[in-house]
Amino acid sequence: MDPFEVRMRFTTLLSHLSASHTSLQKAAVFALKNREMDEDLHSCILEQLERNSMNNRANIMFFIECLCEMASKEGAVEFVRMMQRDILRVVEAVVPGDGSGAANVKVVRKVLQALQMKEILLPETVSELEAVLKSRDIAPSHPFIADTPNGTVTGVRGAVRNGSARLDKRQIEQRIEEDRERHKRLRESIWAVPGEEEREMERLWEEASDVAEDDYVGGEEDGVERREAVAFG
Repeated sequence: MDPFEVRMRFTTLLSHLSASHTSLQKAAVFALKNREMDEDLHSCILEQLERNSMNNRANIMFFIECLCEMASKEGAVEFVRMMQRDILRVVEAVVPGDGSGAANVKVVRKVLQALQMKEILLPETVSELEAVLKSRDIAPSHPFIADTPNGTVTGVRGAVRNGSARLDKRQIEQRIEEDRERHKRLRESIWAVPGEEEREMERLWEEASDVAEDDYVGGEEDGVERREAVAFG
């Protein structure tokens, strides 16, 4: 694939990430197979973090954990180094200061702790980022806090309508479903058959370089949606 095809394919993979661990691995494997373009692929990650919905940004955060872990094992250290360098920018994108990403605080905290445990991030770095997270945790515009005088938590149906911080019903339902999928995967991992994940990784590695027609269609659709969003805004 030429550089344009690689960027388009990777952008499509990122914009269509889900709570499925397979989708995270598939995108990570693709990045590793095209590691000669590591800087371009890293810039794609940052671009998608700043352009997509808050739900998708949460999925990309989990992808970053997956990519860093796999890159460390494969010796693709540049991916790790660039993520270490830009981790504050990543956090700022997933949990913006306007409160719109308050629902992502727990996601970011979990991933940062995992990256520290895997010795990808230093404890000092995580501590500094934790200070940022604390200032944005359960903000007044948190989508799951009801619009009441005392800010009582009343569940998903109490979503605050606060400009850019608003989550519509579809986004809320999608987030709930993806969180359920992640919890389900966590339970299943306890009973995972040894070697099963390795076999899945081998299959993804073989398929990672393929560019199907739907990838081009997906890339074009994403471009149209972004242009429409800019025009509407």
